[in-house]
Amino acid sequence: MTAIEPNIVPFASAAAASGEPYVTTPVAYDGILLAGFGGPEGQDDVIPFLRNVTRGRGIPDERLEEVSHHYRHFGGVSPINGQNRVLKEALEAELASRGIDLPVYWGNRNWTPYLEEVVVEASQHGHNTLLAFATSAYSSFSSCRQYREDFARVLEETGLGDTVTIDKIRPFYDHPGFVDAFETGVRDAIEGFLAEGVAPADIQILFSTHSIPTADAERSGARDIDWGEGGAYAAQHLAVAEWVMDRVRQSNPAAADVSWELVYQSRSGPASQPWLEPDVCDVIGELGGRGRKAVAVVPVGFMSDHMEVLWDLDTEAAEAAEEAGLRFIRTPTPGISPTFVAGIVDLIQERLQGTPNAERPHVTALPGAFDVCRPGCCENVRAGFKPAAAGIVP
Repeated sequence: MTAIEPNIVPFASAAAASGEPYVTTPVAYDGILLAGFGGPEGQDDVIPFLRNVTRGRGIPDERLEEVSHHYRHFGGVSPINGQNRVLKEALEAELASRGIDLPVYWGNRNWTPYLEEVVVEASQHGHNTLLAFATSAYSSFSSCRQYREDFARVLEETGLGDTVTIDKIRPFYDHPGFVDAFETGVRDAIEGFLAEGVAPADIQILFSTHSIPTADAERSGARDIDWGEGGAYAAQHLAVAEWVMDRVRQSNPAAADVSWELVYQSRSGPASQPWLEPDVCDVIGELGGRGRKAVAVVPVGFMSDHMEVLWDLDTEAAEAAEEAGLRFIRTPTPGISPTFVAGIVDLIQERLQGTPNAERPHVTALPGAFDVCRPGCCENVRAGFKPAAAGIVP
């Protein structure tokens, strides 16, 4: 591993290397790195993919097979790769429409095309100053720092650490382009229930996101900010959900009597390890006792309709609602909506132009959507700190 001096930003562009939280100097990036999670594309891919996801944990194939049922249900195909192919095309078209001549390279953490392959490809084409857009909007180890660690690992393992730099677009959980789909979805769901004769007080909105270990949640975000219980991860989701409901209530006064809460899904850790709660299906099972007759589940933690949305919400949560005798709807994710795609390119232009933080669009009042992550941000307590790009060490 390359030795890293403390209090610097490794593998960063010159503008980001100072460690200032916001980069206000224009950077002449020569490539965009679309960094995804990855997913299997056939039955034979499922176990090798899950080995990649759980690498280093010593989980036997027999156990992986037990948890592969949702992939098997869909023919071993995760939709996430197809979604990223389409997103890449949409980003290329939006960049071209604005006269921005930048290639988009797409690479995954856990399946082909791997990040290693595309970073080498970019360098071979002379594109060595990369700006990464990770397909996760919030602050936590799995949604931010793990991508940054992968960038550092790739640059070290390929020997490109002295040639290629990778900066990262800020967390975009409260960017207008990202939240627009959730606002529209909640508004449409409430109006649909009302049209069916459901009283506002009988409607429940559940904003759902991926559960993570409580210890990771508590360490999410910058350490010098008091985020409250659940760290930046919970605070960011709550702030977005509150903003969405405020907007919907402004446009439809009847929504003032509609209840909402933040729930979690897709827990994958051992029962002995605390994870963020409550679980979406557990809450749905309780709604009848609260007098609710309809529930809208809002996948506020997800960028597109990948496996956790199709299985955990469209399948399991829908079944829980049916068992509870509730009307059910799952609202849309941003996907490749024109508003969201335009918002991503707006985020790219922030860094190309060095836009001051005060001029950057956001819908919540939360601090901490940094261009350069702060020391110790989003620690993984099980594995400790590893080299990570786009942030001050450790």
